[in-house]
Amino acid sequence: MALIRFFKPTLRRKDMDAVLQTMVDEKIGPGDRRKEFLKLLAGYLNLKDGITDRSYPSALITALKAAGVKEGDKVIVSVLSPDFYKQVVESLGASLILADISPDSGCLSYESISRAFEKGGSVILLHEPVCQLPVGLENIKELGLPVIEDITQSFGSRIQEGNGEDATVILAPGMTGDIVVCAFEEDCIISTGGGAVVLAKNDERIEEIKKAGSVYSPYSDLPDMNAALGIIQLNSLGDLLSRRNELYKMFMQSVMKTENKVFGQRSVDFLANGYVFPVVINSRCDEVIAFAKKFDVSARRTFSKTVGIHYQERFDLFPNAIAALNRGISFPLYPFLQQKDIEALNKVLSHLP
Repeated sequence: MALIRFFKPTLRRKDMDAVLQTMVDEKIGPGDRRKEFLKLLAGYLNLKDGITDRSYPSALITALKAAGVKEGDKVIVSVLSPDFYKQVVESLGASLILADISPDSGCLSYESISRAFEKGGSVILLHEPVCQLPVGLENIKELGLPVIEDITQSFGSRIQEGNGEDATVILAPGMTGDIVVCAFEEDCIISTGGGAVVLAKNDERIEEIKKAGSVYSPYSDLPDMNAALGIIQLNSLGDLLSRRNELYKMFMQSVMKTENKVFGQRSVDFLANGYVFPVVINSRCDEVIAFAKKFDVSARRTFSKTVGIHYQERFDLFPNAIAALNRGISFPLYPFLQQKDIEALNKVLSHLP
């Protein structure tokens, strides 16, 4: 039998119909649907405006420029950040300062940011890995550093008190950063087949974003054909996130039967977007991947392609991140998992070695 696919875009026939309608309208390049998608997305995140971009790395470069990054600057990032952050930052003549994570959230900790600031860090590029949100950064603005919040993997997660209409959102993607970046690749919660946005709430920041992102416009703008996919998925986002969180909590119960731990937040108030299901195991990664394969379940190392992959022995520098770097494993999680796939995943997760 074939392995359960690790990622699967949540695209349905009506999503394809939206693209076909764009083609029928004979307007597939950047236009009204791009503007609509940007407006809807900004509204969902409680932000004001920004730009779209056809490239995730290009969007990050725009965000860094808008934050004032220049040659010789040092950008503070989590040791669990994607490896391409290094190339993106160095393309501007800047360099990285790697910092440790909070054991409670998997994101940068305030203490590690403060230490990096003392070493000359001038901008924070805040990666929020595999569903997680940056708890404990309420006082981050006191450092006076611009914060670029990359919510690509956390989009749709939230921490809230209460349920339904009485719920109070405590923390959500986009609430921490001065500038917010979100990509829409094939493996993302919302997939437009590629591309990203750069958003802000502050008018001055928005002006800087548009100035930095206008160099190659309109050739860098997201086409309407891609934006149409994003619009239809945004309209059904609530149901998709509800199903993802339901599966996340189910899988969490299965892992709790073992001596392994779910990566990051485990509070009942945390509603995960289900980007993947991340676990920090007690055994070797290759053993767990082989074990899962016996049940036709895909499994991957969570942080094998990160800026910190060459620091797996540096417990002295990154004591909180080392376990995730060495023993982080992720499993598939998306709304279109079939019942037999869910049963297989639960069986694997409840018997992890």
